[in-house]
Amino acid sequence: MKLVRAVETLRSGGVIAYPTEAVYGLGCDPWRESALARLARLKRRPLAKGLILIGAHWRQLAPFVRPDWLEWLEGRLGTVPRMSDPPVTWLVPARSTVPAGVTGRRFGAAARVAVRVTAHPIAASLCREFGGAIVSTSANTAAAPPARRALDARLRLGRGLDLVVPGPTGGHLRPSTIRDAGSGRTLRS
Repeated sequence: MKLVRAVETLRSGGVIAYPTEAVYGLGCDPWRESALARLARLKRRPLAKGLILIGAHWRQLAPFVRPDWLEWLEGRLGTVPRMSDPPVTWLVPARSTVPAGVTGRRFGAAARVAVRVTAHPIAASLCREFGGAIVSTSANTAAAPPARRALDARLRLGRGLDLVVPGPTGGHLRPSTIRDAGSGRTLRS
């Protein structure tokens, strides 16, 4: 039932917190500029840093990723990672239609987007029920430690959150590694 409410909240422009592979994520509909702005205010972080998007499979990320790079991701990485695999987010060229608040400028040119297929069952179910990719940034304010429990997310972000989806994180100790798909360079480990 929480997933139904979470999807309704996303579709109405809300901001939610939900469990991911390592920490609680903060999410919204990546196509809604007003939701992106709310999320950035809540985190006290500029949108120029960009945001990570997650999907239940690569096709959910297709509207954001240049087609040639989507083929590369699918061909190189396959379908869905296992929960035991350390999560990896890939920085790839973005389609020109991707909102600027998603691409940001943190890792270089604004024409790139950070994407990951999530192995976390709740996060993946949320994407499937929503019918597309969602934003996935750590549920915390800038420079504060990320929330690892639903209660932590609620306490740290308070009334700015529209909904917290309960559940355990995936047990990984660190948020996803971020790798540049073009150069292979690790940007965050």
